[in-house]
Amino acid sequence: MSESEGAVIAELSGLTAAQTHEGGAPNARDAVRALRPSQIREVANAGFGVPDVLPFWFGESDRVTPEFIRDAASRALADGATFYTHNLGIAPLREALGRYVTALHGATPAANIAVTSAGVNALMLAAQLVAGAGDRVVAVTPLWPNLVEIPKILGASVETVSLTYGARGWTLDLDRLLAALTPSTRMLMINSPNNPTGWTMTRDEQRIVLEHCRRHGIWIVADEVYERLYYGPGAGVAPSFLDLADRDERVIAVNSFSKAWLMTGWRLGWLVAPGRLMDDLGKLVEYNTSCAPSFVQQAGIVAVEQGESFTQALVADLRASRDHLVNALQTIDGVDVRAPDGAMYLFFSLPGAARSLELCKALVKEAGLGLAPGSAFGAEGEGFVRWCYACDPARLDVGVERLRRFLSTRGAK
Repeated sequence: MSESEGAVIAELSGLTAAQTHEGGAPNARDAVRALRPSQIREVANAGFGVPDVLPFWFGESDRVTPEFIRDAASRALADGATFYTHNLGIAPLREALGRYVTALHGATPAANIAVTSAGVNALMLAAQLVAGAGDRVVAVTPLWPNLVEIPKILGASVETVSLTYGARGWTLDLDRLLAALTPSTRMLMINSPNNPTGWTMTRDEQRIVLEHCRRHGIWIVADEVYERLYYGPGAGVAPSFLDLADRDERVIAVNSFSKAWLMTGWRLGWLVAPGRLMDDLGKLVEYNTSCAPSFVQQAGIVAVEQGESFTQALVADLRASRDHLVNALQTIDGVDVRAPDGAMYLFFSLPGAARSLELCKALVKEAGLGLAPGSAFGAEGEGFVRWCYACDPARLDVGVERLRRFLSTRGAK
């Protein structure tokens, strides 16, 4: 290879001249190398080997997927559902999801629905559809870190607008958000009910934001994975942009089977998007995962069509666990906690949380209590910790007593 040929290859491939020669460092792209490692996983790794750890750090229940869904997957496997499917999902599941979303949020044809390999895959696909290098993205924080990092993988820049914590819990400064959503903004990513805070956007807030984004041609990618885990006013579902937007507007709503049907390990989700995007979305699915697993999609049909009573009972249990944990934590000096309207977490402050990663590592090593550090959810989350309460209240009681002893011991030093 001549020197000039090497320079051309380097320019086309994005490699430095040194990297085109044998022995050059085989690095990933800068955008990938800059991704933040999971601080939740860092705390969990610190807990390996600690006996009897209470793992409240991850966002999942301690209960297994309901038997009727597991049985459906077993039947599908026995019937040979082991082959590729349509990129956008099998027709019976898309139709079932269309009926489900229609019942919750108004007319939604199957043609506006794509099945994905988990909610996070749906978020990545949505971002790949509408955002890219040099685009400006706005996100409301504190926030599940994946949402903030996904646009960065694509070369977009992310500006954050923080929720505010006060006597009413977590609230949105709507004026600040609208000011950030300038005509140069390509996409808004918003998660409601929110992980980690449980904050839930009101219908009026959604209406104002939607009208603003319409005026400026801004895409809304709404992570609504926790919409059924909602304890505020309404008919068992959180306010959604789908309640307000036409199906062919610049709104993509992402959802998942993980929370409402306890299917975290199944990796099955969906998104609702304008029909004109579906052909291009199918290409992206082909080059990402090709399709969601066939037998898992079959189980998804059963979850959607037969799982409503289970979901309602689950939400009642979660509400009871939320109230139980809030009441217990409020008996500990220095803990500041409010009951959120949605999701399955308490995001609260306590002594030592100003350095939340350090605190959570100490909690797991010294007290066997696994919580997620607030800093895992962005700089705006520092000073808080997240506790997933999707478990037996008796386990919550054990965790509260471990926290009480830990703080008492530290205070005595």
